[in-house]
Amino acid sequence: MIRLTELRLPLDHPPEALRAAVLARLGLEDAALEELLVFRRGHDARSPRAIMLVYTLDLAVQNEEAVLRRHAGDPRIGPAPDTSYRFVARAPDGATRPIVVGTGPCGLLAALTLAQMGFRPIILERGTPVRQRTKDTWALWRRGVLSPESNVQFGEGGAGTFSDGKLYSGIKDPRHYGRRVLREFVRSGAPEEILYISKPHIGTFRLVTMVESIRAEIERLGGEYRFGTRVVDLLIEPDPDGTRRLRGVVLEGGETLAASQVVLAIGHSARDSFAMLRDRGVFLEAKPFSIGVRIEHPQGMIDRARFGAHAGNRLLGAADYKLVHHCGPGEASGRSVYSFCMCPGGTVVAAASEPGHLVTNGMSQYSRAERNANAGLVVGISPTDYPGDVLAGVEYQRRWERAAYAAGGGDYRAPAQLVGDFLAGRPSTALGAVVPSYKPGVTPTDLALCLPAFAVAAMREALLALDTQLPGFARADAVMTGVETRTSSPIRIRRGFDFESVNTRGLYPAGEGAGYAGGILSAGVDGIRVAEALALTATGQAVPKEMSRGAETALAYG
Repeated sequence: MIRLTELRLPLDHPPEALRAAVLARLGLEDAALEELLVFRRGHDARSPRAIMLVYTLDLAVQNEEAVLRRHAGDPRIGPAPDTSYRFVARAPDGATRPIVVGTGPCGLLAALTLAQMGFRPIILERGTPVRQRTKDTWALWRRGVLSPESNVQFGEGGAGTFSDGKLYSGIKDPRHYGRRVLREFVRSGAPEEILYISKPHIGTFRLVTMVESIRAEIERLGGEYRFGTRVVDLLIEPDPDGTRRLRGVVLEGGETLAASQVVLAIGHSARDSFAMLRDRGVFLEAKPFSIGVRIEHPQGMIDRARFGAHAGNRLLGAADYKLVHHCGPGEASGRSVYSFCMCPGGTVVAAASEPGHLVTNGMSQYSRAERNANAGLVVGISPTDYPGDVLAGVEYQRRWERAAYAAGGGDYRAPAQLVGDFLAGRPSTALGAVVPSYKPGVTPTDLALCLPAFAVAAMREALLALDTQLPGFARADAVMTGVETRTSSPIRIRRGFDFESVNTRGLYPAGEGAGYAGGILSAGVDGIRVAEALALTATGQAVPKEMSRGAETALAYG
């Protein structure tokens, strides 16, 4: 197969134009093109008046070697890479069953990969199955009733279940693990288009059925699920040479499960688990994260700003954006403000996991058909902003979540402020044309009550600057809803190139909670990496250092 990249055609091109363009680019007769597969389709909307579709194609042609020689100097034409997946090991008879803690994207892909290799993993999830979890989450959104173990953060599917379902990421992926994640999702019920559109997404309702399908496949292969099962301690003993070795886990209620290999995919909100790991001497370190708000605009405004007269085109869908501003001299000097987890045609949702704390997030359905666009508008912070022990970042998050809960009225209504009032430094007392989507509701107030002063200063500067990038971004009646604190984990569970904890053998920190991923796709990729490393070690093989290539990129992205 030949890979042809950067083939550009007008947005409204007829179907037959694609084949004609391929033939013209390669200088072929029609009969010489035997197969045409769309590997990726994106769009270039930098000029709204002349939006172009951009294709990456895999082609079967006659005399392939001759065609490649003829175009040897063209970087856009070359052999198609092999993106097929091959398992690295097979569980031997009588192999000890590994434990996977957590059923977010990372835990799911780790457990699935282990099950497919014959390891029959035991999967522990502190929350509930995804259908029950959905009911518990709606209880918070509709009635203000929080279930601490079954919510947006905890339960089958992880935090990504109640999100936009984005399936793209900034990680490097030389082994094409991301392609494998997408293929597994399609097998589990995702639309096939996620294999070729440039920014695929699924949406919450489809994620629910996919998660159930993956569970069924893991169980069919011998895996065992245990819901409502929280790990409260680790059994760690020294080897004769003094190396700390994991021997098992302790569950809430006192039950002990022996295990020599445990994948820890606990997510970025398992604060009690972070404290347990610190107390057990597992090597942790503080890491940067971000804090801010959710900002809402009419989706139609975003569509027109990005696509002009092509707004509403079926191929383009609801427009998204990705914005960043680096602050100049002043109180926010050196800070970066950026949009995070933008949800076209979506809603702002309550994402708290602790009583008396308020957290926001964004969510979209597959259709992305709601009236508003929303995104996190967040400010980067570092451990120097919250000095203390390794969990000082957790306490810093809690501080502002408690303040937001109080500012909203103490019943999970969220504090909200109009952009015009925020820029003027005055509390909001009423809302404008942009109707906030957050449930159970918002309380107009002053967001400065629940944000660090430097974040307020940075966002005020950024709003005006970002309005030049996306006209209307700083419109006076756009709604800001606080607070967004769970952009990523505030800690990293440091691991080596073999994916094991640097000081506790047999413990495999994984995914967002460990600081090695930043979204559904990168978390799934990390789960596959970790499962492979575990399988190689379990079968007496060395973990090659090149397997961890890209892990540092994932770490930085998270």
